[in-house]
Amino acid sequence: MKGIFVMIDGIDGCGKGTITNALRDYEQKRGKRVLDLREYWKENSTIPTHDDVKEYDVFISNEPTYAWVGKAIREEIIRKHDSDKRKYSGMSTAHAFSLDREILYRRFIVPALEAGKIIFQERGVISSLAYQPIQLEQITLTDIMRLPGNAFAIKHAPSLLLLMDLDPDVAIKRLKERTKQDEAIFEERLFLRKLAARYKSNWIQKVFEHGGTKIEYIDTNPPATVEDTQQKAITIWEKFNGESTLVRHV
Repeated sequence: MKGIFVMIDGIDGCGKGTITNALRDYEQKRGKRVLDLREYWKENSTIPTHDDVKEYDVFISNEPTYAWVGKAIREEIIRKHDSDKRKYSGMSTAHAFSLDREILYRRFIVPALEAGKIIFQERGVISSLAYQPIQLEQITLTDIMRLPGNAFAIKHAPSLLLLMDLDPDVAIKRLKERTKQDEAIFEERLFLRKLAARYKSNWIQKVFEHGGTKIEYIDTNPPATVEDTQQKAITIWEKFNGESTLVRHV
């Protein structure tokens, strides 16, 4: 029985982590054995194989990872640097994300899904399709999609894609209010405006719906509260999971 892969994505500050955590807590309350890979990576500095953690029912993942290539992406490649000598090109960034993604999918995601597990993942290949073509120099969408890790991820598209819809000006305000500042190069108003338009584009829908992905948009703009956003995500998940379970047992 094939598992279910849910991806949560959108611009910086849109509430991806809030929704991912809500889905994690929901499954834990239902008695499922849940492993948060985000914490596993930070504690162990490695990406497990599915066999290493096969006793769990549900996994929480994100991209980039916090191990190996993913750690380099977070700590070096996408951080703001004063020196131009440490500013990485869009193509270099794209290759790094693609490699981190390919390792994650081949080592863990695909085997876990083949074992019938549920995966909730914050960010994924859609982030690369949205971000990298507008970062620094121009890279075509075709170039991004052809990178090995990205092509492999598109082949193994998520079952359900939750896209957060947030006004870029609201996103900037939220990012400034965060206690922990990521200092990422993407957290600029003009960049976020371009990015928001890309997430709403028709080509995004075509790429993923062609692979059988169901796409749901969640409006996280005020006056929606954190609780409203969490409940909407859980409602969507309950409906999707119920329908998926029915289909898998027919």
